[in-house]
Amino acid sequence: MESISRYLMLFGILLFLLGGGMYLAAKFGIPLGRLPGDIRIEGEHGSFYFPLTTSILVSVLLTIVVNLIGQLLRK
Repeated sequence: MESISRYLMLFGILLFLLGGGMYLAAKFGIPLGRLPGDIRIEGEHGSFYFPLTTSILVSVLLTIVVNLIGQLLRK
């Protein structure tokens, strides 16, 4: 049970940091979700939006964070 609780706490901390990062990005005017390369198609009957560049950027940042946490836990 200790192992599960440890992972849940780490996941909670990660979510807290991610939320704080998004809050700070909005405060400093970083346009997450409106970067060049994000796909937006607006038509007469609807619209389609896919944040491609934002998704790649978030994926790279999360990969770095998860690898750093993994390195810290192995020691």
